[in-house]
Amino acid sequence: MTTPHTKRVCQIIKLKPASIAEYKSLHNSVWPGVLAALERAHIVDYSIHHYPPLQLLIATFKYTGTDYEGDMAHVAKDPETQKWWKITDGMQDSFVEDAEGSGKEVPWWQELEEIFRFEGSSK
Repeated sequence: MTTPHTKRVCQIIKLKPASIAEYKSLHNSVWPGVLAALERAHIVDYSIHHYPPLQLLIATFKYTGTDYEGDMAHVAKDPETQKWWKITDGMQDSFVEDAEGSGKEVPWWQELEEIFRFEGSSK
């Protein structure tokens, strides 16, 4: 069964080599408050992949709400998420020019353009 959605998102950022083990450890038990903020913001099917040769983190998720910018602003205001980002942002290097961190005006993660999608049949 697939989840209905209005937007699919793919983002990348660089993981600092010295932070690999800590980053993976944090994500083995993401704080419940952070997960709750994502759920309130209509984010589902969220995953982060690591590509070691380029130290890339590749995040994908589906957004099922109707006000993406508004919901992302609510996530950015969540105190638990802000604490989480304060830790994880220090482990990353953004590809976005002038980015200062998660939840700021300039995006921290680089969003990628979707150029192909195949969802298959609904059998």
